[in-house]
Amino acid sequence: MAGQSDPHLSIFSPSEVEFVAEDEIVEIVPNIRMEALNMICGDFGPFFPQIASKVPLWLAVALKKRGKCTIRTPDWMTVDRLTQVLDAERESPKEFQPLPFHYIEISKLLFDHARDDISDAYLVRSLIEDIRDVRFHKVETGLETISGRTHAVKCM
Repeated sequence: MAGQSDPHLSIFSPSEVEFVAEDEIVEIVPNIRMEALNMICGDFGPFFPQIASKVPLWLAVALKKRGKCTIRTPDWMTVDRLTQVLDAERESPKEFQPLPFHYIEISKLLFDHARDDISDAYLVRSLIEDIRDVRFHKVETGLETISGRTHAVKCM
C-alpha cells in the first residue's frame, strides 16, 4: 500500500497492517511434540518433531521465539523467485507481479524473528526492497499521468 510509509496517508497504522499480515499461513517444522492448540481462530496441530505443519505467522513467530520450531521460508521469498519478480516488474511499466498482499510486512516479521531460517537473507532483503521501490515508482508515474479532470481510476 502506497500510504504505508507515511502514517498520515494511511487508514491503518503500520502496526495495524502488520497485525493483519500475521494471519498469513506459513509452514513450520517443530522440534518438539505438542498437542493441538485450540484457538478462537482455529485449531493448529498436533505437532510432531520434523513434520511440517501450517500455522498463522503470529503462531509461527511465537513458537520460534520459544525455540520450538523453525519457519520455512515461503516459496515466493527465495532469491530465484524474487529475481524473476523484479525482472518482470522492471519490464512491465503498468502491471504488478503476483506476491502476497502483505509481502513487505511478512518479510519484515520473518527477518526480525526468523532470520536464521532464511537462505541468503541479505540478498532476499535487497530484492524485496528493490521490488518495493520499483512498485512505488510505478504508482508515482501512474499518478502523474492522471489529469485534473479524471474522476475515477480503474483498478484491476
